[in-house]
Amino acid sequence: QLQLVESGGGLVQAGGSLRLSCTASERTFSSYLMAWFRQAPGKEREFVASINWSGGKTVYADSVKGRVTISRDNAKNTVSLQMNSLKPEDTAVYYCAADLNRYSKRDDPRPSRVYGYWGQGTQVTVSS
Repeated sequence: QLQLVESGGGLVQAGGSLRLSCTASERTFSSYLMAWFRQAPGKEREFVASINWSGGKTVYADSVKGRVTISRDNAKNTVSLQMNSLKPEDTAVYYCAADLNRYSKRDDPRPSRVYGYWGQGTQVTVSS
């Protein structure tokens, strides 16, 4: 059972930066499509970014494109989310997620139903 643990959240002023990390419990991490989602109070969970198992393909939500970079280090079982130029509307709990299946090739990695493993979340708060 793949377990995911996020870290790196916190309070930052608008315009600032944060780097979130997610560490997986198993070496099979390197075979999973990984993603970050977020959920703001009173809103549905939404896709932020994904990266395929080789790291060669990334997808971003329009709301974060140009401000956020997803990356992975398969040797360290980690996936990271570098967030720059943060806005108050980026305030949310951020979740790391792994695909239901190993070595999957998703035409669309954005739906949450694609993912079978989730972390507990890390809070990001951006003050204005």
